Amino acid sequence: MQRPSLFESDSFIYWKNRFETYVKSKDLDLWYVITNGDFQPIIQNPETKLDEVVPFEKQTDDLKRRLAKNNEAKMVIYNALPRKEYERIFMCNTAKDIWKTLLITHQGNNQVKDNKIDLLVQQYEQFVISEDESIDSAFARFNTIITSLKALDEGYSSKNYVRKFLRALHPKWRAKVTAIEESKDLTSLSLDELIGNLKVHEMIIKKDSEIVKAKGERRSLALKAKKESSDEECSTSGSEDEEYAMAVRDFKKFFKRRGRFVRQPQNDKKTFQRSRDDKNGKSERKCFRCRDPNHLIGECPKPLRDKNQRAFVGGS
Repeated sequence: MQRPSLFESDSFIYWKNRFETYVKSKDLDLWYVITNGDFQPIIQNPETKLDEVVPFEKQTDDLKRRLAKNNEAKMVIYNALPRKEYERIFMCNTAKDIWKTLLITHQGNNQVKDNKIDLLVQQYEQFVISEDESIDSAFARFNTIITSLKALDEGYSSKNYVRKFLRALHPKWRAKVTAIEESKDLTSLSLDELIGNLKVHEMIIKKDSEIVKAKGERRSLALKAKKESSDEECSTSGSEDEEYAMAVRDFKKFFKRRGRFVRQPQNDKKTFQRSRDDKNGKSERKCFRCRDPNHLIGECPKPLRDKNQRAFVGGS
């Protein structure tokens, strides 16, 4: 026979369920012996209708095979226990005594068991699912509670599990819960089917949330780029204004160092005034040679009188 899973004192309920399933899968008679006690070499006397102990030499092969189940049940428990636990149950005579000792040691007596049940029931009634918790995480917590209750022989019906899990969901699931209650028969809906349905809806919610988040990020980036562009334009405009102001200041400083702004020289003023007088007919200049006001001596057609006068004119 294949060995059962090794005993785990820290996870006794987990080991207990696995061990029970293993024994039942191999031989139901073994589990009967473990929970109810050994088979006895007793048969009913057909004449007296009373149970009588059958001596070994008078036992049939079928009775012997039945009695062999007693030792097989003890052996299957021994194979699952480490040496430390074996020493604890070494003095037990039957498989039932061994099993009872293990239950009391690691699960507690009836009082301890009742206290554990009360604690688990409280956890069950107060079970809630937060807004950010995933369905897988919530189901793992919920399943631990209901499995522990079942291991302590205190369980609820599957219908109760379904309704409790629906009530524990966050209000953001309210529309989905209403849809399930209206479209499903909760009396026949299994917890696994419910979890699968909720996980599909959770994926849809997550996808929609990612789409909305992506749109928000793109919008934020667009606004940021627009703001940076506006800031850059303002900076460029401010820089141009500043350069213009600096040029004006430099222009003023240049002429300030010279003592004044551009002014017309005094001699140019007199020349300009004479030019205006000429235009107004106020000029009295005449040819020095012939006294003709229409030309100057350089343009005079009248010949010179002598050499001295020519030299004077040239010097002039």
